[in-house]
Amino acid sequence: MTSILGISAFYHDSAAALIIDGKIISAAQEERFSRKKHDSSYPFNAIKFVLNHSNLKLSQIDYIVFFEKPFLKFERLLETYLAFAPKGFTSFCMSMPIWLREKLFQKQFLFEKLKQHDENFNDINKIRFSEHHYSHAASAFYPSPFKDAVILTLDGVGEWATTTVAEGNNHEIKMLKEIHFPHSIGLLYSAFTYYTGFKVNSGEYKVMGLAPYGEPKFKDIILKELIDLKEDGSFRLNMEYFNYATGLTMTNEKFSNLFGQKVRNPEKDLLTQFHMDIAASIQAVTEEIVLKLATSISKETKSQNLCMAGGVALNCVANGKILKNNIFKNIWFQPAAGDAGGSLGAALAFWHQELGNKRNLSQGQDDMKGAYLGPSFDNNHIENILKSLGGKYEKQSEENLINLIANELKNEKTIGWFQGRMEFGPRALGARSIIADPRSDKMQKELNLKVKFRESFRPFAPSVLREDLNNWFELDCDSPYMLLVADVKKNIRIPMSANDQKLFGIEKLNVKRSSIPAITHIDYSARIQTVHEETNPRYYKLLKKFKEITNCPVLVNTSFNVRGEPIVCSVEDAFKCFMGTNLDILVCENFTLYKEKQNQNLLLDYKNKFKAD
Repeated sequence: MTSILGISAFYHDSAAALIIDGKIISAAQEERFSRKKHDSSYPFNAIKFVLNHSNLKLSQIDYIVFFEKPFLKFERLLETYLAFAPKGFTSFCMSMPIWLREKLFQKQFLFEKLKQHDENFNDINKIRFSEHHYSHAASAFYPSPFKDAVILTLDGVGEWATTTVAEGNNHEIKMLKEIHFPHSIGLLYSAFTYYTGFKVNSGEYKVMGLAPYGEPKFKDIILKELIDLKEDGSFRLNMEYFNYATGLTMTNEKFSNLFGQKVRNPEKDLLTQFHMDIAASIQAVTEEIVLKLATSISKETKSQNLCMAGGVALNCVANGKILKNNIFKNIWFQPAAGDAGGSLGAALAFWHQELGNKRNLSQGQDDMKGAYLGPSFDNNHIENILKSLGGKYEKQSEENLINLIANELKNEKTIGWFQGRMEFGPRALGARSIIADPRSDKMQKELNLKVKFRESFRPFAPSVLREDLNNWFELDCDSPYMLLVADVKKNIRIPMSANDQKLFGIEKLNVKRSSIPAITHIDYSARIQTVHEETNPRYYKLLKKFKEITNCPVLVNTSFNVRGEPIVCSVEDAFKCFMGTNLDILVCENFTLYKEKQNQNLLLDYKNKFKAD
């Protein structure tokens, strides 16, 4: 038995993953345990979880692989500062002490941290290093259902690379080409995230959600001034407008002057039509870059299969466009596409590439187990915790539970659904989810404002039975990880009236657009999760029962948390979030808790508990 621990840490979304004889056993992000969103610190709790889950001590682990190479990263920083000198002196002075103290000596630093788990761990040579984009590529290809594929990774920056193309064949991955820092789609998108007043490395999905409210009026300016985009999708950024290479901000004054407004201050400045048009413009440019890249690598490699990872692969609108344009026959996305997934990729890359082990493909299925790779809790544990917290609960048989909750959903109740193993990656997929009736035209606003405490424009995703997918959405392939956007079917849409057409921006939010308005975005699109009996049987049964009662095989599915909070991990997290929001019902495995039956002294104010993300 060969066990490999993968670690990603120290930038954002630290995580740990464990594979045994090439099989993915467990994986989780540190933020879920520490309760700090995008926690980048050493993933002590995540490592503890993956070890405990397999009853292994750290000294029993054969290899420990870190997801990137610190020396290469340091080289990039030094060369960048030299290239831009004397411009980045302040930033240089701030970052160097950390590098000289910790990051350059990362092997020793990791060794000291790892010893905290097990005093018998004494072999520093077990620690190995992968490359950042190689880890991404491995996370995308090895768990995929394809024997061979072309692999596209896109993110902010690793060591040097920001975009890579690779070929995967059986157990080998060969890098074909790279685009290097400072030229980066991820950082370009983050620059606009910063400019519209959202948090970099966190608010990018808000820009994506805001885009349909605007018109891409600035697309031509971006393509003319900010980026030189070639026909094959390769690109260079005009660094005169950006500050991220050496500065402490993403954009500079020249950037603001180009668009005619200063950077939005989220504390003071409201979102206006201008910001919606900016969001629409950068989204349109991103889609064009991704489509050009996908088209050119399809022609070059003649591959029918595409695998994707890296933070930009979470842009499910761009992903949907690749699919719609039939550039590849099959596409597979790593559900933990961001840096967290690098922990898994690093471990898999070592197993296949360094140790030379062949892949055993599962027939027609990927190896991610539905991304349900985190902790789970049995009914005894849950009951003990609920008792200790003072919760008033009832235990149900599975049949009663499914019947009861399906009917409560039909009655427009909002439900915290806590079942099985927690998801790995940024999306809740029916294990740590808030679920609701998509047919309600008030549900989107209510969930955003009263439960999630977040911006009203944010769209919600549908979970749909896989076999019913094509009757409701313009999509007919698996999308288990909520990484594809497609339109709702024309026959369930409600056309906009002449008056509706005249509305601007957020005013469009209240227009009912389909028979499932809670998950229909203003451009008739939805970010779809297909639900499969093999990977999540209980959630599948609930959707089946809801369909039986309502004729609708779709539920609203959003992550079980409030704005700025990581998705809940433990029973305690779930109960606190339930008591701090306007959720009606909490379901933890076989236990149901109704808000009105709870001790009102236990109610919490969750609205301001977490910082805006």
